[in-house]
Amino acid sequence: MDTSMKICIIGAGPAGLSAGMYLEKKGYRNYTILEARDHVGGKCSSPEYNGRRYEMGAIMGVPNYYAVNDVEEFCGFTHDGPSLIRKYKDMNGNEIDPFNPKKNVTRIPHLLALKKQVKKLGELLETKYKGYDLNGHRGVAEGRYDGFAQTPARERVSGENENLKDLALPFSRFCRLNGIEDVQEIWVGPYTSFGYGYFDDIPAAYVLKYLDFKTAMNFFKLNLTTWKDGTQSIWERLDAKLTNHARLNSHITSVERKDGKVYVTVNGETEEYDRLIVTSPLQYFPDYADARDDEKEYFSKIDYERYDVMAFLTKPEDHPDISYYIFENMQPERYGHLMVYYRRWRDDINQPITTYALRNRPGHPEIPYDNCKATVLHDLEVMHNPADEVIREEDWYYFPHIYSDDYAAGWYDKVEAMQGKYNTYYAGEIMSFGDMDETAEYSRELVERFF
Repeated sequence: MDTSMKICIIGAGPAGLSAGMYLEKKGYRNYTILEARDHVGGKCSSPEYNGRRYEMGAIMGVPNYYAVNDVEEFCGFTHDGPSLIRKYKDMNGNEIDPFNPKKNVTRIPHLLALKKQVKKLGELLETKYKGYDLNGHRGVAEGRYDGFAQTPARERVSGENENLKDLALPFSRFCRLNGIEDVQEIWVGPYTSFGYGYFDDIPAAYVLKYLDFKTAMNFFKLNLTTWKDGTQSIWERLDAKLTNHARLNSHITSVERKDGKVYVTVNGETEEYDRLIVTSPLQYFPDYADARDDEKEYFSKIDYERYDVMAFLTKPEDHPDISYYIFENMQPERYGHLMVYYRRWRDDINQPITTYALRNRPGHPEIPYDNCKATVLHDLEVMHNPADEVIREEDWYYFPHIYSDDYAAGWYDKVEAMQGKYNTYYAGEIMSFGDMDETAEYSRELVERFF
């Protein structure tokens, strides 16, 4: 393509800013990033309190977050945040250690079986499900894989594997099919508690592309990375480094695509572009754009998680000593309850603690926000760490996804076939997964494939 073409990128979260970076690396300079909010980073949200930043969205990464590593290298910084440790409680507030055989003698047979199943899953993913871990979902519903290997070199790979069709099944069914039901006990911690839904509902493809075996083991072994100024600082530094900084407070009221051009009306002025990259929620694209029938059809199938994050202060005597996971509250029947509460800094009790709760599941009433908040505050009392003051709340549009029937029917291949069709390219969370590295990596691949 002509590197002088004018490109509009909608959204300055990890996907949009990464698209700008990878375009710039290929020689494109005539790009514009439009962001509706007054800051960059999307759900990488790191407000400040008492001179330090805490997290209201993404918290951590792992060493194999290669796209985030690209950003660090491009900007000249590295991960320098506090190390993460955690403990566990049951739903009644009692501290437990569920994976320690010395403290769970009666569970030793189960823990041994769990260990064998985890090993079996690793073997299955390397053999039966070869190609499962490529970024994005191209070809999966058709029994093939096509993309870039999740290695630092990102070599292009492709092939046929009929077994990949199993990834359209809900993860719980996928596990039953393969005789590895117990591995859900491991995967649920970094999956459901981070707002990505329940294993009875979510296609296995999402679970295993986010928590591929290497990533899951890094989470379990606490081989994690953080950033002193929070995950938002990753994208703030990238925005500052880019030739063209994101234009904040940009309110788009219309997108019109005609005569080989894209006309974007932003803050009352119409701007002309050659190409459009949409990294903001595709579900809402038809609300302001001249969406075609195929865009309306496919984007209407997208759902998302109602994931609430709350920051609160405690009295000194009520401050938790560490972050806690409550596995019992990560089960579907306990939706709306506190799943995790996170203490970021070990050396200071004058800091906010953040809570995480899901208040929706398919086929059940959505719990109103205030009701969920009241449940979480009550759960904190049960955990013996009551809130003294709530200082910040977020009701996120979280983890856009589709369900198993649409996945199996080839939703992703149909949308991928539309890339560039209306001088428009689709990126962001729905095209890969809702964590910062997967979305950034998809932007890298999009630029590599089409620009």
